[in-house]
Amino acid sequence: MDLSPKSLNNYHMGLVFEELIRRFAESSNETAGEHFTPRDIVHLTTALLFTSQQEKIAPGKIVTVYDPTAGTGGFLSEGEEYIHSISEQARVTVFGQELNPESYAICKGDMLVKGHEIQNIKLGNTLSDDQLTGQPFDFMLSNPPFGVDWKKVQKQVQDEHKNKGFAGRFGPGLPRVSDGSLLFLMHLMSKMRDSKEGGSRIGIILNGSPLFTGGAGSGESEIRRYILEHDLLEAIVALPTDMFYNTGIATYVWILSNNKIPERLGKVQLINATDMGEKMRKSLGSKRKYLTEDSIDAIVRQYGDFKASETCKIFKTTDFGYRRITVERPLQLAFYPKDEIRLAALQADKGWAKLDESLQQGILDALPRFEEEKVRSRTTFKKWLKVHMGGEKLPAPAFKLLQKHLGEHDKDAEICKAKGQPEPDPDLRDYENVPLSEDIQEYFQREVLPHVPNAWIDEAKKDERDGQVGIVGYEIPFNRHFYKYVPPRPLEEIDTDLDKVSQEIVKLLSEVHA
Repeated sequence: MDLSPKSLNNYHMGLVFEELIRRFAESSNETAGEHFTPRDIVHLTTALLFTSQQEKIAPGKIVTVYDPTAGTGGFLSEGEEYIHSISEQARVTVFGQELNPESYAICKGDMLVKGHEIQNIKLGNTLSDDQLTGQPFDFMLSNPPFGVDWKKVQKQVQDEHKNKGFAGRFGPGLPRVSDGSLLFLMHLMSKMRDSKEGGSRIGIILNGSPLFTGGAGSGESEIRRYILEHDLLEAIVALPTDMFYNTGIATYVWILSNNKIPERLGKVQLINATDMGEKMRKSLGSKRKYLTEDSIDAIVRQYGDFKASETCKIFKTTDFGYRRITVERPLQLAFYPKDEIRLAALQADKGWAKLDESLQQGILDALPRFEEEKVRSRTTFKKWLKVHMGGEKLPAPAFKLLQKHLGEHDKDAEICKAKGQPEPDPDLRDYENVPLSEDIQEYFQREVLPHVPNAWIDEAKKDERDGQVGIVGYEIPFNRHFYKYVPPRPLEEIDTDLDKVSQEIVKLLSEVHA
C-alpha cells in the first residue's frame, strides 16, 4: 500500500495508527480493565476539559498537561492539538507516566517526533512509584483501568495513606482492593495547582462503581465526600455503552476543578449522553458505537450552557450527601422452657459442652418445673429459673445460651432492659439514610415512628469528622436522576403473545412426534 503523505493525509494516517494501537492493546492487555481509549472519547474529554479556558491558554502562556496513565500518549497529543487549535502561540509542555513498557515506548516516540522533552515521560507504576512527585499541572487527563485490583501495590498505598494522610495523595480514604479507579483520581487531585495560582482542571474516565460503591463511612464514600465538600466536582457525563474496544460497560467522564466560575460554585452538573452514540457499520471488538463530531459538540455546548434540561440536571453538592442513622427497636423475648426441639438444639451447641456437668444437670432439671409453656418476660424467666435451681445464680454465658435457644422475638412480650434502659434487638436493627438537608429528628418522626412507634435512634453512633449523630455518606445515583417510568404492557397483549408462543411450541412438538 502507498502510505506516503501524497496519498494518505494526516487524518487517515491517524486512523491507521489508532487501529494498530488497538490491536496491540488487545493482544497485550491482561484484563478487560486495561484498554486503549478511542479517539472520539479522547476528543470529547479534551473538549470538556478546555471549554472556557481561553485565558489559561492565551498566547505566550506556558501550559502543562499531565496523564498518569499515559498509554501511547493519545490524551497528551489530543490535549496539545486542542490547545493549539485555540491558541497557536501557547507553549504546551506534556508530562506522563505509563506502566506498560511497550506503550511507554510508543508514547515516548510520539512525543519525541513532536519535539517535546521526552524526559517528562516516565516508566513505572503511578500508584506505587510517582516519578513526578510534588509537580502541579494545569490540565490533567486520564483513563485509568476499569475495575482492576491494586493488590500488587497495596502495601505502598496503605503505608502512604497511614503515614502521610492528607500530606500524601490518599488522605481522603482508600477504596476496596478490587477497584483502584479512585486511587488514580486522588493522585490527580494531589497534583492540582493552588487556586490562587489559577488552579487546575481534571478530566478522567471512570466506570460506574466510583459513583455509588460503598456505604457511609467506607473508603469510597469518604473519597466522594472529600471531593464534594471541597467543591471539586464540576460535571459528570454519562457515555453510551459499547464505546470501548474490549469492554461494553457504562462509562462516565468526570470533570473536576479547584477554580470554578462563580455560577458553578457549590453545584454539580450531570449530563446524560447515553442515547447519543451512533452505531458503527462494523464493530471493532466490543466497540459498537461512536460519538460523531455533532454529538460531541452538542455535549460540550450543553456543558458550557449550564442549564437544566431533560438530559442535563444541576444539583447542589450537598444533594448527594446523607446521614446514616441507626434505628433500634426493643428486645422482646418469649421463652419456651419445655420445647423439646429447642432443648435438643441447646444441648447440641458447642457452648453447652463447655459448661460444668453439674450446672448442665441443674438447668435440665429446672426447666421442666416451669408451669407455663411460654414465658413472656425475661425477668420472670430468670427469677423462676433461679427458684427451680434451688437459688443458684446462673452464670452469664450459660444464660446467653438459654436465651439463644429458648428465647424468641415476641411483640407481645415484656421489653428487656439493661441498666434501666430498653435493650436493643440486634435482629431488628435497621438503618435510614437521611438527606443532609433534613433534620434527623424530623425525618425520624415522619418516616419511622408511624410504622414502629417503639423505635429510637442510637445517638452513640456519630460521625468521626463532625461529631454529629449519624455517619455521613455520599453517593451519586446518576441513573436514578434520569430514570423514566415506562408502564408495563396491558395483560391482554401479554396473553396474546403467550398464546402465540404456546401454539408454536405445540406445533414444533407435533413435528417431532411425527
